[in-house]
Amino acid sequence: MTATEPMAGPGGARASCAAGGLRVALVTMPFASHRRPSLQLGLLAAIAREYGHTVSTFHFNLDFAALIEPRLYNLLCEHRGTALGDWLFAEAAFGRRAPDAGRRMPSFDDADLAAALAATGGDTAALRRLRGETAGSFIEELAGGVAWDEFDVVGFTTTFQQNVASLALAARLKRAHPRLVTLFGGANVDGAMGVEMVRAFDCVDYALSGEADRSFPMLLRRLADGASPDDVPGLLRRGRDGVVAGAPSAPTAALDDLPVPDYDEYFERAERLGLIRAAARRDIDLPFESARGCWWGQRRHCTFCGLNGQTMKFRSKSPQRVIDELTLQARRYRSYRFEAVDNILDPAYLEEMLPKLVEAGVTYDIFYEVKANLSRDQLALLRRAGVRRIQPGIESLSSHVLRLMRKGVRASDNVNLLRWASYYGLSVSWNLIWGFPGETEEDYREQASLVPHLLHLEPPGGAGRVWLERFSPMFTDRAAFPMATVRPESSLDFVYPDFVDKDRLAYFFDYRLEEALPEVSYGSMALAVKAWQAARKDHDPQLRFFYTPGLLEVVDTRHSADETTYTLRAPLDTLYIACSDRPRSVRSLVTEGDSPLNASDTRIALDRLCDAGLAMRDRDRYLALALPATGR
Repeated sequence: MTATEPMAGPGGARASCAAGGLRVALVTMPFASHRRPSLQLGLLAAIAREYGHTVSTFHFNLDFAALIEPRLYNLLCEHRGTALGDWLFAEAAFGRRAPDAGRRMPSFDDADLAAALAATGGDTAALRRLRGETAGSFIEELAGGVAWDEFDVVGFTTTFQQNVASLALAARLKRAHPRLVTLFGGANVDGAMGVEMVRAFDCVDYALSGEADRSFPMLLRRLADGASPDDVPGLLRRGRDGVVAGAPSAPTAALDDLPVPDYDEYFERAERLGLIRAAARRDIDLPFESARGCWWGQRRHCTFCGLNGQTMKFRSKSPQRVIDELTLQARRYRSYRFEAVDNILDPAYLEEMLPKLVEAGVTYDIFYEVKANLSRDQLALLRRAGVRRIQPGIESLSSHVLRLMRKGVRASDNVNLLRWASYYGLSVSWNLIWGFPGETEEDYREQASLVPHLLHLEPPGGAGRVWLERFSPMFTDRAAFPMATVRPESSLDFVYPDFVDKDRLAYFFDYRLEEALPEVSYGSMALAVKAWQAARKDHDPQLRFFYTPGLLEVVDTRHSADETTYTLRAPLDTLYIACSDRPRSVRSLVTEGDSPLNASDTRIALDRLCDAGLAMRDRDRYLALALPATGR
């Protein structure tokens, strides 16, 4: 080989170039939601084009959603706890080497999914047919329906249950087009998972672990030039003695320098398949990225969180860049719904970016993940700026358990967020989790006794034992979290062949802590949550107060459509108002002049309000539970 001769890629492929650029296909497979475009595809396509490459994107998840019925597809996307989506494509990916040749399936407990199957005239047998027939024919149609020989590189983005469908198509393409270079990226190839993907599956030529904003165009350049790619950060490839890993990919610092994602193909494909109408584009969530990493996780990594495996460092875009991107995307795609993929809202946006959105008078519907200690005024600002949906990571209503989780908030902070979110019309997505070392049964008796007083607030979407995720402190710090057993989540045994090291490939794990409460300890809490959810469906529970100095009336319909009215006169009315905006301690109430009583009498008065279910006690802090009846 001469110094100028192109280097053959994996499988003998030679990367061909037009004017120095490669022809690249970027693919997202089931099971990614069909209700939003892929940020990964949109961003990487825009980046590669800036470097002179010709890029086509393929949202093949849409094709499968249209094939099997969108409602069922979406529930499969949302299903957690078992690798059901990966199981459906196991035969298509691994053929005779797939486990579970009899098409037994991992057990799952998902009432919504069962209802969706029944609504379409199906049952678990229908899922077996999806695995045995539909998935395989779907992969064959994709392999034959695109002129793949016109591409040099095919890249797959894979997160959660996208692995096996992606492997199925990659294997089929490599058999039919050996010269194609296949590349995998996304959360599923972070750390040891990426190493195992490359080692176990010869249809994967390369994987890029970590953020790929720089490494992806760098790899394309190396392939185009016929040069060795071994200096590409985060690159994984097979070598003679195993997987060769490049230096870690450094987190992208200057997020403002990234291009705006391109979602054109998503909308063209979704409309062609009949999944959306052109006039209904405003119903689609446009993913956007204003920050990466987690500023709280840098200080105190929540014990159960497995996000940001190698990219915890927090970075954010400038406020004006975020505003400009939202404006451009709304105009371009005629949708005003945005979904921030950030792990946490940058607190600086509360000072500049959100007020500018308010000034602009935009009519956006924005989703953000936030920290649960936001104040009433901050929640009001979010609502005025167009944030309609939040995920605050509440997780528990026990200050002791929250401390064990390293959440940096207390139970009264969480309840207060639920209160003012309800008042300002913010939809809150949250769950309760349990099963942490150091918990006590009293933690859950206290929470269960609190729940009946919170029926007027948004209930959790679910409640259950904490999952063990790779990269979480519970998984990585065995000294602090001693485990009796840890093994890959059991449904993976139904998915991957024996040659796959599931200890390295898994993201979720089954486990048993050495010191843990028995499951019965959470029974009263589980029942309380179900009652909370049922109350919100049965009627519209309310707890509102009307106030004028010297008189406060609380109207209560939490447990019945019939009203119960509580009358509070001085000094109780004054104390109630003082504890309404935020949790307050007796000391602060007395020293700041918000209580006309001494400390002892203040505590006695507040305890009376708690006993009546009108306020909550959080150790040394008190919080009124009712919301103002009028005004926002």
